[in-house]
Amino acid sequence: MSSEMLPASVEPPEVEGKTGMSESEAETQKPRIDAGTETLSKRQMKKLMKQKQWEEQREQRKEKRKEKRKRKKLERQCQLESNSDGNDRKRIRRHVIHSNLRLIIDCSFDDLMVLKDIKKLHKQIQRCYAENRRASHPVQFYLTSHGGQLKKNMNENDKGWVNWKDIHIKSEHYSEVIKKEDLVYLTSDSPNVLKDLDESKAYVIGGLVDHNHHKGLTFKQASSYGIEHAQLPLADFVKMNSRKVLAVNHVFEIILEFLETRDWQEAFFTILPPRKGAVPAHKAYESSPWDQQSLQGGWDSGSEGEPCENDPDSPQKEQDQQSSLASAVSPAPQ
Repeated sequence: MSSEMLPASVEPPEVEGKTGMSESEAETQKPRIDAGTETLSKRQMKKLMKQKQWEEQREQRKEKRKEKRKRKKLERQCQLESNSDGNDRKRIRRHVIHSNLRLIIDCSFDDLMVLKDIKKLHKQIQRCYAENRRASHPVQFYLTSHGGQLKKNMNENDKGWVNWKDIHIKSEHYSEVIKKEDLVYLTSDSPNVLKDLDESKAYVIGGLVDHNHHKGLTFKQASSYGIEHAQLPLADFVKMNSRKVLAVNHVFEIILEFLETRDWQEAFFTILPPRKGAVPAHKAYESSPWDQQSLQGGWDSGSEGEPCENDPDSPQKEQDQQSSLASAVSPAPQ
């Protein structure tokens, strides 16, 4: 009897103990969950509310962005159509009228220049390309005899030149690209002064930046090839305090400006940099005898290897001015 009662007396306490432990654990877990909910701070509650609100307003924000894009697109279209500022390049290019005139930079003087001058010529060519791209009457732009140091410098410092548009870059000499009867070499040593531009012609600018070491070279070359030559009528319209020399890009830009205005004086005074102190020639004659003597005095052939306007890499100083025979300036009237 005692042995039969023993298991019965032992087992119930063990079962009760286990069930008692599970109930106590369940009771302790409930307060922890309740306590966790009760201890959520106000800041956390606000954060959760903001997150919920952000999610709910997602579609509204999306619609607002769409409306903003549409509004900006409409504003750009209105600005282009209004012609209010007159400086929008996209608008200008929409109304571009291409000229048949061919303008050539002759790069056949590569072996006559040091690297410093090659880099100056490269800068001037870049400026010519940029101005022709944005011009209202762009010319047919040619680079001939392209190679040597110039091509190497462009490959090293301006690899994008291979993607240039609206330009003909040739390794051949200009005499092999254009018919002889169409060529006119712009050189300051020519006795012929341009009065107008013939758009059926191809005008050549000598791409030579030197230190006046090769005066008359472009004139001699034009004569040897038996082609026409002329100079821009600079002295007929302008009196300058500095040397009467122009950079390659200045000659190029003056021609672009003349094609638009058909006014040499306006073209000269629009393009010539202020540092040259240019004044109308008729005013110079009305000034002192010293100014008259200066106007009638000698003039410098060739084009400066001076820095291009608005070029951040080029110092804006008059010292160390270079001379390039690409100039098309005319002597003062006698």
